[in-house]
Formats: sequence, structure tokens, C-alpha cells
Amino acid sequence: MLMMLAACGSGATTPPPSVTQPTGQEPSTSAPPTTTLSAVDKAKQDGLTSYRGMWQDFVTAGTTSDWQSPKLGRYATGIALTNMSRALYADHYNGLVTKGEPTYEPSVSSVAPPDNPNKIVITDCSDDSRWLKYKADTGQLANDTPGGRHLINAIVQKQADGSWKVSEYGVHEAGTC
Repeated sequence: MLMMLAACGSGATTPPPSVTQPTGQEPSTSAPPTTTLSAVDKAKQDGLTSYRGMWQDFVTAGTTSDWQSPKLGRYATGIALTNMSRALYADHYNGLVTKGEPTYEPSVSSVAPPDNPNKIVITDCSDDSRWLKYKADTGQLANDTPGGRHLINAIVQKQADGSWKVSEYGVHEAGTC
């Protein structure tokens, strides 16, 4: 509509309004200042990112019970990786897959050492009531055991390459948080 009106005008053009800078100042072309995270805040952020990433990779692998998924090792190592692989293998062996999505509420409960952490302890309250096991061949719900809110404690450690990975976790029974 605006183009039609301009085409029907008298042909005179009005220059765009000028932007004036105060005398002696050039327009700013720099980006706004960024805030740098402290070593502790960066470690907490990286630890929480790895924790969430580990669970997301586990949830994804659970849809087919792929205990050999290469993604499982992106954010997990040691006992945590072994436990996830074993759980997925057991589901595969028993003809089960997992559908849905759990919820998480992780928070950092401690860091060590306090000034430049290489170990983060995470406490979480996860709800798995919408993340259920199904029979892979029929798609039927595998059991009628309700899920619930589970306390999870996890250790996330800085690796030699600078990445953060969950090395251990413990999931408590439903109703623990």
C-alpha cells in the first residue's frame, strides 16, 4: 500500500531525517558490554548443562532402548555411563522402550574446590510420571506402576579435555522429593 501511494505522489522526495551525534562523537559500532562469568559460575553452568544433556541423551536412547548409542558418552562417563547402558540393555533384552519425557529441577548443591571447581554436586527432583515403559512389539503399557517425583544426586566432573561429564548419579524411589 505504501508503494502505491509513493508512486502516485508528485515525484518530490523528502530526505530521511538525519541522526545527529553530539559534537566530537562518532556513532558507536561496538557491541554492548558482556559479562564474564566467574570460574565458579561457569563451572556451575557447565555442570548443569552436562547433567541435563546426559538425561536428554538417555531419554532419546530410551525410545528404542539403544544401549549402544554413541550419544550416551557425550555427557556421561564412568559409573553413570555404565548404569545408563545397562538399564537400556535390560529394557532391550526385555522388549521394552520408554516413551514420554521426565521433568527435572536440578540445582548445584556444592562445588569443589570452592575457588576453581572441578567437581559439582547436583541435587534434582525429577518427575517420571509421564515417562513410561511400553512393550516394543505391541506398544502397550508395560506395567501400571505409577511414576512420581524422585530425588536424584549426581556428581559432575571436569574432564582432562575441559568438558564436564556426569560420573555418578543415584535415583531414589518415587516420593522422595
